[in-house]
Amino acid sequence: MRRGRSEAGLCLFARTPASTAGRLGAAIFALALWLGSGAAGFAQQIEVLPETWGGRHLEDPLPKEIRFLTDSDFPPFNYVDEKGELTGFNIDMARAICSALNIICTIKAQPWDTLLTALEKDEADAIIASHAITEANRQQLAFTDPYYYTPARFVVRSDAEFDDMSPEGLAERRVGVVKGTAHEAYLRDFFAGAVIVTFESDSDARSALRFGKIDALFGDGLGLMYWLNGASSRRCCQFRGGVFTETHYFGEGVGIAVATQDSKLAAVLSEGITLARKNGDYEELLLRYFPMSLY
Repeated sequence: MRRGRSEAGLCLFARTPASTAGRLGAAIFALALWLGSGAAGFAQQIEVLPETWGGRHLEDPLPKEIRFLTDSDFPPFNYVDEKGELTGFNIDMARAICSALNIICTIKAQPWDTLLTALEKDEADAIIASHAITEANRQQLAFTDPYYYTPARFVVRSDAEFDDMSPEGLAERRVGVVKGTAHEAYLRDFFAGAVIVTFESDSDARSALRFGKIDALFGDGLGLMYWLNGASSRRCCQFRGGVFTETHYFGEGVGIAVATQDSKLAAVLSEGITLARKNGDYEELLLRYFPMSLY
């Protein structure tokens, strides 16, 4: 599966350990210029100072330390900022989890294609690098509960005079989608009355919507969010309608990966995710890293 859109179209921004081809690409993230860039081999350890843990009791003793791995070229999730510091949503999520659990953590960045091997060699305890929770990945890894999803969404021109994004509301309207993705499969299964127009790339589909060649565009909500908020959209368009998160088409979300035999650590980290949601840290991170609501 490619780091960007897979053949099956699962989770545009979720990744698997199989390959690194198509790693997001400059087209999706001109944003990377704003966030800063860094070499893939960059490595930095960050001591995460714990705060008081206010979570539920876990039966087994908590680990004294958790060693996280990530990589450094997947903005806004993990990247090196203009000061040369490792940062991003995944980095701060690891910090929030460890703070909530009152556990000291280290976070180290190294190239994407070495992460799984390092975990297998016990050079780390967990990987927080936007791995998709899929059956294929479960053959090599165990996962926490998901800590984010990338839902599918409809986008229309801001001057569009229709609001009904149901199959009935989009009947006979021209709906764009990237060819060969789960988003196309979903449209063909549930929006058969629409005139489905396929495109070779996200940029082609977005350009067609901006210039009014299609009535709506269906795709990955996270990628569309950055496009809508960026200069290339020219503020032409907006989300309309609700979100689509059917796991059969759009995956089970993104989790923290641990070794297959380490289910106890996965449970501890899942509890940390829950606590970070309860104490408000998770909401603050969403507001910090994502320019508009995905949901």
